[in-house]
Amino acid sequence: MTVTTRFAPSPTGWIHVGNLRTALMNWMIARKAGGRFILRLDDTDQERSKEEYADGIMADLDWLGLHWDRVERQSLRMDRYREAADSLRAAGRFYECFETPVELDLKRKKLLNMGRPPVYDRVSLTLNDAEKAAMRADGREGYWRFLLNQNRIEWADGILGPISIDAASVSDPVLIRADGQVLYTFASSVDDIDMGVTFIVRGADHVTNTATQIQIMQALGGTPPSFAHHSLLTGPQGEELSKRLGTLSLRDLRARGVEPMALLSLMARLGSSRPVELFASHDELIAGFDVGSFGSAPTKFDAEDLFPLTRHHLQGLPFAAVKDRIAALGVPDDAAEAFWAVAKGNITVLADMADWWALFRDGAKPLVDEADKAFVAEALALLPPQPWTHATWGEWTAAVKDATGRKGKDLFRPLRRALTGRDAGPEMADVMPLLRKVPKV
Repeated sequence: MTVTTRFAPSPTGWIHVGNLRTALMNWMIARKAGGRFILRLDDTDQERSKEEYADGIMADLDWLGLHWDRVERQSLRMDRYREAADSLRAAGRFYECFETPVELDLKRKKLLNMGRPPVYDRVSLTLNDAEKAAMRADGREGYWRFLLNQNRIEWADGILGPISIDAASVSDPVLIRADGQVLYTFASSVDDIDMGVTFIVRGADHVTNTATQIQIMQALGGTPPSFAHHSLLTGPQGEELSKRLGTLSLRDLRARGVEPMALLSLMARLGSSRPVELFASHDELIAGFDVGSFGSAPTKFDAEDLFPLTRHHLQGLPFAAVKDRIAALGVPDDAAEAFWAVAKGNITVLADMADWWALFRDGAKPLVDEADKAFVAEALALLPPQPWTHATWGEWTAAVKDATGRKGKDLFRPLRRALTGRDAGPEMADVMPLLRKVPKV
């Protein structure tokens, strides 16, 4: 059997880190097994689904190198869902309900006040055709629930372990709304059967959905796939992350300069028993993945952890990988490779290169303490004419030492600050050939 997984986002917003975790796990399972990875757009909500979000989802996955084998859209499968609904009606597993949201809310509150679980009472099962007609005449529109078999639903979860849920403690799920919208629970069940999905990884908040979907799939004559439910992300202090997910979209992290392998490396290990490490390639990422190493406890996520990984990743990049980006800054071809050798150890994101090139091209605003002004002026008078080489720094500082008697940090630090406007940075021997202007003190 071919291992088939899927990622099924709704194109109602941008992908965030929580979505990515789900996508990445399913993608790695498929790739590790040589199987198929399906991108399935859950776009049955036509009011909220937008093409720009669908395009954004695909652009984000492409940026990360998480390529899919095929794309499916639920909005193109409405006839199939109607066919599946008819089969459930014929089997006596689909029934029409007419309660208003207010009435349902009152029922839930009453049950909770009685100390009982707020499970739907199935009163609509007793309605005859005349009563249903009277409901419609009264202006009520019917919606459809799936009739659960009230036994225990069990499966061996790939992360949580053995799961057993009493279906009697769960309300019969609404699968089609009064306005005709097919809901996720139903459409996803039909798709997973039709598309041969064999393994699904998703968030722990879907455990109850999984229980009901197992019965829906069985009622449709399908075999449920294997399931694994990963932990939910929290903020760095354990706070709820859902309210901040809008600021943690992949497009925003990309705009901040986070590199794809840094993001993938963190997400591939976050919440597992294995330490986070920077992977050099997708193949390494896949080889080091084991869904069984993940735990069920809420997992802390801090976006700032992405930047040390990004910095480490950039330090290992060859010049060829950034050649075009450096050329776009206006760095001359004969200085480009030397510029990257200097810059890569002193940036966190690629955008930081612009500041370094501006410093080398235009010169820095010198930092000179009052007590060092005379010394720096004397030193600059000894600076040989350009062009400078790697040897210039050593030759110049030796001459300044002989002329002034200064040595050690009292010699080097004021000169670095005068030339670069910074207290620290690359080796000055490497910087000198790149400097285009002599500072004026």
